[in-house]
This record gives sequence, structure tokens and C-alpha cells, in this order.
Amino acid sequence: MICPWCAHAGSKVVDSRDAGSTIRRRRECEGCGERFTTHETIERRLPQVVKKDGERQAFDGQKLLKGMFLACRKRPVTRAQIDDAVDAITRKVAGRPGRDIQSTQVGELVLEQLLSLDRVAYLRFASVYQELASPEEFLELLQPLLRR
Repeated sequence: MICPWCAHAGSKVVDSRDAGSTIRRRRECEGCGERFTTHETIERRLPQVVKKDGERQAFDGQKLLKGMFLACRKRPVTRAQIDDAVDAITRKVAGRPGRDIQSTQVGELVLEQLLSLDRVAYLRFASVYQELASPEEFLELLQPLLRR
């Protein structure tokens, strides 16, 4: 691990703690003695996402996080809830057999998580994701929520 203070390549771990989906490590530089913190995550083999146009790209949890943050903006949803939802989606995607997943399947997993978090966030995401073009289409999306 390279020290952010002096760029020395050697460091030793002083303390490790579980921080949910990451491991927090407190390190001490062997060159200058300064301490710094790192967060380590498990690297998973995730499938390729096949987009509607056939293009393939690597599954990106940060892109998922960004989309969910946007949907939950100014809503009573915490960062921890969004992180947990992204972790749940990532686990489901990683646990699937095969090397590819359709973008529509990922979108459905996001909608499932958002519906359990906040109905307004669900509507925001669904209206963009499903490319609603008219008020009538939006009303169709809204009807099942009104019946609950």
C-alpha cells in the first residue's frame, strides 16, 4: 500500500475492523510513520450487462448507486438503505448462473428494491427506466400503487 504522505510502498496494518460490506484497515507507513485508513472490498466476478442495443459492459455498482441516489433525492431514504439495496442487487446478480445478465433484469431488481424503500423513488426510477412517453402511461404505472 502506497503512503499518501510520502509515497513509500511499505506499510503495516495497525487495526482492522468490519465496516459492513468493507473492511476498514488503519495502516502505518514504514517510511514516515504517518497513519492512514484504507477500505477493502471483496472482488466479485460479476456478469456482463447486455444493454437493449446489444452492447455489453461490466456490471457497475457505482452506476447503480448513482441511479438510486438520483431516484431517492430529497426523499426520506438514508445512504445506508441505498447501500444495502445496492449490495442486495449485487449479490443477486453475482449469484446468478451464466456470464451475462440483461439490463432489463437489472432494472427490475432496482425497481423491486426501490418499491420497498420509497414509492416516490420507485415512480421516479420507473418513469425514466420504462421510458414513459405520456401521462396515460404514467397513470398505468401509478394504478397498482394506488390500490395498495
